[in-house]
Amino acid sequence: MTAAGPRDKIPTPHIEYGQLSPVLIVVGAAVLGILVEAFLPRRQRYAAQLFVSVVSLAAAFAAVIALAAGDYGTSKAHVAAMGAIAVDGPALFLQGTILLVSLVAVFTFAERRLDPQTHGNRVDSFAAQPAAVPGGEAEEAAVRAGFTSTEVFPLLLFAVAGMLVFPAANDLLTLFVALEVFSLPLYILCALARRHRLLSQESAVKYFLLGAFSSAFLLFGIALLYGYAGTVTYSGIADVVDGQVSRVDPALAQTMGNDALLLIGGAMVLVGLLFKVGAVPFHMWTPDVYQGAPTPVTGFMAAATKVAAFGALLRLLYVVLPGLRWDWRPVLWGVAILTMLGGAVVAITQTDVKRLLAYSSIAHAGFILAGVIATNKDGVSSVLFYLAAYSFVTLGAFAVVTLVRDAGGEATQLSKWAGLGRRSPLVAAVFAVFLLAFAGIPLTSGFAGKFAVFKAAAEGGAGPLVVVGVIASAVAAFFYIRVIVLMFFNEPKADGPTVAVPSALTTSAIGIGVAVTLVLGVAPQYFLDLASQAGVFVR
Repeated sequence: MTAAGPRDKIPTPHIEYGQLSPVLIVVGAAVLGILVEAFLPRRQRYAAQLFVSVVSLAAAFAAVIALAAGDYGTSKAHVAAMGAIAVDGPALFLQGTILLVSLVAVFTFAERRLDPQTHGNRVDSFAAQPAAVPGGEAEEAAVRAGFTSTEVFPLLLFAVAGMLVFPAANDLLTLFVALEVFSLPLYILCALARRHRLLSQESAVKYFLLGAFSSAFLLFGIALLYGYAGTVTYSGIADVVDGQVSRVDPALAQTMGNDALLLIGGAMVLVGLLFKVGAVPFHMWTPDVYQGAPTPVTGFMAAATKVAAFGALLRLLYVVLPGLRWDWRPVLWGVAILTMLGGAVVAITQTDVKRLLAYSSIAHAGFILAGVIATNKDGVSSVLFYLAAYSFVTLGAFAVVTLVRDAGGEATQLSKWAGLGRRSPLVAAVFAVFLLAFAGIPLTSGFAGKFAVFKAAAEGGAGPLVVVGVIASAVAAFFYIRVIVLMFFNEPKADGPTVAVPSALTTSAIGIGVAVTLVLGVAPQYFLDLASQAGVFVR
């Protein structure tokens, strides 16, 4: 046997732990949360899990700020972890947004407790199932204590960890691993609604099956792109696309440069990512999952998942496939038009608040795609700003939905919201603010976000797409205003729902949502500049 030469040596791993600290903090907290579930008594878990979740997310956000202050988003941007993770402006901006969104989401998760004093406040998620014989003394004592299903907190943290890696992944295998890491906890969280268990578990199964289907597309696309380029790194694939091949893997010499592999593989990876953003025609899971999942999970998914997925989509198109923009732009034009119009038109027919917000989410995915199609720096920065603005509006809207309840739990039928402005003017007014932001009314963050993406798209040569976007926005404004009219100008029903008194945590979540909505609408320039500074990808 001959001695191994220098080229056969395995390279020594070099991991920049400081630059990966936001992810490592969240992963460590998730593992700690599992230990808390295993070893702490049931009565102590809720406070411990809430403390671990809040502190870890705040610490991870502080780490992102420290990296940004250290110029890792601009002059020091580079690829860390031996080429697996990008530390640059878009990655840090999106990671900061995901962490803030997740921190607010923890507040809504923490609210979901049984209140045995008022049956109407028994909501349809996270209600504890005591480990006792039904009807026994242990079960009755557990219900009186108001236990929470505390396993939701480590599941949330694992999902956040995957989301932090997803938009920063700099090779296709890391992208796939991150996708699975944040998807699997979400499948479980969607099934945890106890009061409407059948609907919740049905939505979780649908999400799991369609999610597995999209993951298969993504994985097959990764295999084809590897066959095309001989590497899974973003920069390596981009070099082959641009014809700058310095080294050919002998095992792949016959297939490298095959345009069929590139086009089919790129299309399959794109399908996997479009599924996660909820774009038409890959949106089939969205309404059912949003309706069946516990409302805090729905809000978290609608906000954080969209941020992570669009971040990964931007990096794929702007770093890996910029040389194919003449191939993927026409496809995304069609997807964006179908998504904007499909989401807006179908939302008009909805009679359930959560399904209405689901189709609203689909329409907003189309608006964001308009910024992606711009293929310029303004397109990247406008998408980053839109994602930050949209995520807090979405969290706030779903937090309000958790407060409107009847004897069966949350009252999500639109007909039950009639006259809500007379029963609880403050809650109705707050929800109206979020609806106006969704509609893109001036002085709200929705207007600033839509203006930014439409301006970038127009400057990028997508003027007709902007016209379609404006029409879709007008259609969407109709059903948002219809809900406002229903709340303030209809007579309340005698057996209508009540508005539960929110805890301090839920009040904080809604207050943060309103504050961000108004600040980004009234004075958006600082945040637009921040997104512009963060809008350059590293290769």
